[in-house]
Amino acid sequence: MTALFIRDFRLALRAGGGALVGILFFLAVIAVVPFGVGPDLALLSRIGPAMLWIGALLAALLGLDRLFQADRDDGSLDLLVMAADRHMLGVTVLVKCFAHWTATVLPLVLAAPMLGLFMNMTPLAIGATALTLLVGTPAITLIGAVGAALAVSLPRGGLLVSVIVLPLTIPVLIFGVSAAYGATTESAPFLAPFLILAAITLFFAVIGPLAASAALKFSTD
Repeated sequence: MTALFIRDFRLALRAGGGALVGILFFLAVIAVVPFGVGPDLALLSRIGPAMLWIGALLAALLGLDRLFQADRDDGSLDLLVMAADRHMLGVTVLVKCFAHWTATVLPLVLAAPMLGLFMNMTPLAIGATALTLLVGTPAITLIGAVGAALAVSLPRGGLLVSVIVLPLTIPVLIFGVSAAYGATTESAPFLAPFLILAAITLFFAVIGPLAASAALKFSTD
């Protein structure tokens, strides 16, 4: 599993620019917000956590279609499916998701504090948003693994993966933004939505790999 993680981590960095493309897209989304809403610093500070979450969500969706595509192209996906039973294939998918998240989504989380300065956010709001992104973005990758597994046999399944995954990630977005706002607003709670966000990630850490492994078995039959 360690060798698989290292292999997928390197592939994720090399394929299509890896984390650099996601960070540039994330930067583009945040950079155009002031042009759309105007130079009102108070407004930018208020919508900052939501915009960081939306930008990170869209950037995380970019490379999901490549989660299993390289293995499909070189034939190693068939070997992984045939060599493991359903539960072990689920563990394999979990390791691949973790490698993909580390290579492509974790840089977005690390870049979020710097981009939060563009939105005139306070240090507390920046820290809370980065923490919620760290806890919530793995759920996006785990949900995306199911969509990537369903579309792995299609020649151009990138758009299909986004269409499948985006509605399922809305709860992650809702509770992530709610927790980020709760850290800076006295009338809104922080702990309750944050714990629900963590529970969603843990839930999909179990369900996502199992569903993706079943989809992979179906696509290779």
